[in-house]
Amino acid sequence: MARMCGIVGYVGSQSALDVVVEGLARLEYRGYDSAGTAVSADGKLTVTKRAGKLANLREALAGTLPPGGADDSPGEDGTPGRSGIGHTRWATHGAPNDRNAHPHTDCTGAVAVVHNGIIENFATLRLELERRGHDLSSDTDTEAVAHLLEEELAKGVGLADAMRRVCVRLDGAFTLVAVYSGEPDLVVGARRNSPLVVGVGEGENFLASDVSAFIAHTRDAIELGQDQVVELRPTGVRVTEFDGTPAAVTEYHVDWDVSAAEKGGHDYFMLKEIAEQPTAVADTLLGRIGADGRLSLDEMRLTDDELRDIDKIIIVACGTAYHAGMIAKYAIEHWTQLPCEVELASEFRYRDPILTRSTLVIAISQSGETMDTLMAVRHAREQRASVLGICNVNGSTIPRECDGVLYTHAGPEIAVASTKAFLTQLVAVYLIALYLAQVRGTKWGDEVFAMVQLLGTMPQKVEQVLETIEPVRELARSLAGERCVLFLGRHVGFPVALEGALKLKELAYMHAEGFAAGELKHGPIALIEQGLPVVVIVPSRARPILHDKIVSNIQEIRARGARTIVIAEEGDEAVVPYADTLIRVPAVPTLLQPLVATVPLQVFACELATAKGHDVDQPRNLAKSVTVE
Repeated sequence: MARMCGIVGYVGSQSALDVVVEGLARLEYRGYDSAGTAVSADGKLTVTKRAGKLANLREALAGTLPPGGADDSPGEDGTPGRSGIGHTRWATHGAPNDRNAHPHTDCTGAVAVVHNGIIENFATLRLELERRGHDLSSDTDTEAVAHLLEEELAKGVGLADAMRRVCVRLDGAFTLVAVYSGEPDLVVGARRNSPLVVGVGEGENFLASDVSAFIAHTRDAIELGQDQVVELRPTGVRVTEFDGTPAAVTEYHVDWDVSAAEKGGHDYFMLKEIAEQPTAVADTLLGRIGADGRLSLDEMRLTDDELRDIDKIIIVACGTAYHAGMIAKYAIEHWTQLPCEVELASEFRYRDPILTRSTLVIAISQSGETMDTLMAVRHAREQRASVLGICNVNGSTIPRECDGVLYTHAGPEIAVASTKAFLTQLVAVYLIALYLAQVRGTKWGDEVFAMVQLLGTMPQKVEQVLETIEPVRELARSLAGERCVLFLGRHVGFPVALEGALKLKELAYMHAEGFAAGELKHGPIALIEQGLPVVVIVPSRARPILHDKIVSNIQEIRARGARTIVIAEEGDEAVVPYADTLIRVPAVPTLLQPLVATVPLQVFACELATAKGHDVDQPRNLAKSVTVE
């Protein structure tokens, strides 16, 4: 399987291979586990693919690496192929190696397919294909599509009709792009819940995951709608619905430059990644609900009996992931009735923690290479505890050394300061907590299902926050001259306050602190002075005792001159008299509120840092992955 991958397709008068590889270079930020191309020339397909970064594929195409796939070459008459597809992979299932790299082909080698997304019913389809005599050689879901296309083509239809017939059999989210040696002037693409854009040129046309792949050639584009198939020929573009009926298309002109296009039109990757959070949250949830309505975590290698034997959970993590763990503690204890501790991974093994065979250690790491967390995992394994990883990078070290893993499917996160990885880590720990509740019987099946359904509404809630975020940007710019900002929260709002403070430290190089609001009178209130900005995360009114106490805290700090910046749910009027600035977020259940309350703090820190003139993608002294202790 693959998510957030880079896809390119081309048909026209130029060398397809050159255009495709150039496009992949523009998309390498979307995935760098492996890369590959398929070019049609002289009635055959030539496929080349390599594990690792695009440079490995370039070397293979130049003949400087040993063959691991068929090397591309011109046609017999010396002319290069005029149609082709390419892929740069962000692996989430199946090791990142030559065999699992895209494109994937059918039994005859006449069809090649690249894919972004997840085909949820691929296991069933694969079994059916194998029973019919197909030989599938990879661990991916994508390869099944190539063989399904092979079967349809054998019935005498063209590639476009074959794609339409196959798509209606697929469950999940996917972008598919295919070429067929029997139709050398045709590239076919299909889209469901995964991006695919058409570039319209003169005598040539393009397909890509986003416009950055072809913006050097054309700025005229068509964005495919849901459940549509597109046919690209040198002479034009045809778009249909999956049922074959013609589809209306909307053309638009791209006015970004190439650099901006790689960032989706944003000034920074961090802004792009903040904007991607609704999709990232949806992808983390995708495929987790079985046909019977029960949670199904297919990457969980711990048996139900092993999970029932657990009597304590310890979460280990660093930085932003540690804050996700702090929020997880509330959900795990509430839903499972199991005691849960949260530890800084850097301190864990040095304090001689008490671990038994009945302890479950959950290690959270975006990269899967965080050295402190890895050493905590190894210590837990030495003590014979069960270890479950939450990670974003397939095939990284931490998942390989755990007893089970839940991948977040956030896609590559380029900016150093974590945004979409944090939200997807939260979703992952919610899923684990609910899965434990389901297995252990601490929640009824319909209760688990109802909460998962609520989680399913979170992408729309996050999108709603982003659509109304401009006042937060204005506020941040007005505070660019401040020396310090404090953050307050209660319950799950406390880790959100810590995360908000961390983002401001990372990006704006300002003194920022997060406090549990109940601790104010035990010391921190001495910091309050006239005009000091204090951000307060107000709990949902569904928990009135928490809500009323924090309203009192706001009154306390405002009476001492603080400038109160209040994040509260829609409809909460009790905070209005005490808020100098009020930021509204959608009303959601208390335990899920961090998914919406954190987003304004990310934008706040990013905008304030930008106003100070800092590079928010690469803040000083920091690296994306901390691989030393």
